[in-house]
Amino acid sequence: MKEQTADIVIIGGSVGGVAAALAACRLGKKVILTEECAWIGGQLTNQAVPPDEHQWIEQFGATRSYRDYREQVRRYYRTFFPLTADAAVQPLLNPGNALVSRISHDPRVAHAVLQAMLAPYEHSGRLRIFTGWKATGCEADNGQVRAVTVTQLGSGDQMALSGRFVLDATECGDLLPLAGIDYVTGAESRLETGEPHALEGAADPMDMQAVTHCFAVDYLEGEDHTIDKPKDYEFWRQYQADFWPERQLSWFSPQPRTLKKVEYALFPRDGLFSLWNYRRIIDKELFREGAFASDITIVNWPQNDYWLGPVIDVPEEERLRHLEGARQLSLSLLYWMQTEAPRPDGKQGYPGLRLRADVCGTDDGLAQQVYIRESRRIRARFTVKEQHVNPDCTGTKLAAPFRDSVGIGFYHIDLHPSTAGRNYIDVESVPFQIPLGSLIPEQGGNLLPACKNIGTTHITNGCYRLHPVEWNIGEAAGLLAAFCLNRGSMPSDVHEQGSLLEDFQRLLQDQGIELSWPL
Repeated sequence: MKEQTADIVIIGGSVGGVAAALAACRLGKKVILTEECAWIGGQLTNQAVPPDEHQWIEQFGATRSYRDYREQVRRYYRTFFPLTADAAVQPLLNPGNALVSRISHDPRVAHAVLQAMLAPYEHSGRLRIFTGWKATGCEADNGQVRAVTVTQLGSGDQMALSGRFVLDATECGDLLPLAGIDYVTGAESRLETGEPHALEGAADPMDMQAVTHCFAVDYLEGEDHTIDKPKDYEFWRQYQADFWPERQLSWFSPQPRTLKKVEYALFPRDGLFSLWNYRRIIDKELFREGAFASDITIVNWPQNDYWLGPVIDVPEEERLRHLEGARQLSLSLLYWMQTEAPRPDGKQGYPGLRLRADVCGTDDGLAQQVYIRESRRIRARFTVKEQHVNPDCTGTKLAAPFRDSVGIGFYHIDLHPSTAGRNYIDVESVPFQIPLGSLIPEQGGNLLPACKNIGTTHITNGCYRLHPVEWNIGEAAGLLAAFCLNRGSMPSDVHEQGSLLEDFQRLLQDQGIELSWPL
């Protein structure tokens, strides 16, 4: 088995993994970054999810490097795409003009920009990136990881990776069970956490948010791009959950906050919410005539949320069955829209919907992996609970203050339907901080979470899982590892010793990380 060493080993090229690598490399550390997909970038790229962001993102509430990423995306379009004269001078260019995002953009652009941001470190040899590799083993004792075994998907070749610090930036917290790190999955009990929206009865580790297999489409009226009928289409065509107001393949779903039945429209009409504009990544009106034959949009809707079973901590056969179920649901949604979906003109189906496999970089046209909303979560020195972020609990316009803040974020508490058959939980939150204690496992050691696997609960994960927050988490984890290497200390020391914590927070601020919200 080949062996590779570095100062810091990052398993998982998620949004957080990329941010961690950038941060550690900026401080001169040698880094190994692995990713099981062909593309690095997680939600932004291989899961094809345009950024979900808060309303102040253009002014504050993000790290300097995340803002740099966003500006480089805009620069990429201005440099290489035929924008209209008006679009080219828009300082806050939003390529897709999506309803959900202030900078919705193509996953291929996201991947190109992330690669460019990492390129100086990769070319210098400071950073080594291995795509198509998955963690399959670990040598560890009492939270101290000595080596991680990664296996190349396809060939089966293996490598042993070792570093002074190891970061788990996988989408599901895959390294935690391999390394023997204590963790939590699913929904906690209210008796345990005291959270108003936690389960009334016993905790349910298998009660996790839906996953979604996203895909991209454009629309060419008068053409027929109907895909082959998916093998599970008849099942999904008839499927209706007990908590859903209609069949899932329909234009109806619950409104997330009120749970009342609402009607959606594919294209804008009659004041209905347009699914087409929801996560659109190309608004062809921003580009010179002829550049694009159609808008392009990402399908990540209530209609393709998959909740029939979890994909974490289940036997491999079951995991693969649910992943295939999510894939079949998304293909069935597309086929239904192409052939049977009711149209306002009285006809059925939109055969002009064209699956854009090139957008996702796959053969089947779907994203390289499913969108994971909820990961394994470490049992941390400090766990963020609903009482810290729900304004009904805090009684203020800001969340509970944390003296050990390593960043900030904001999003409402947004939980999609769950594998236990529970409907949406959508609750207000207030601008919050990311406490250092949530990044440090209870048992200490040299492993750090760098993704959606920090010390949150099932409830608070719903507002800590979005793109800019995950970036901040990863960046803070990368800087923490680098800081500890420079100081000869451990993360638990930084958390416990006031002088070390103050020095680390000064480093964070010097690196462009905001530790508190402006009042």
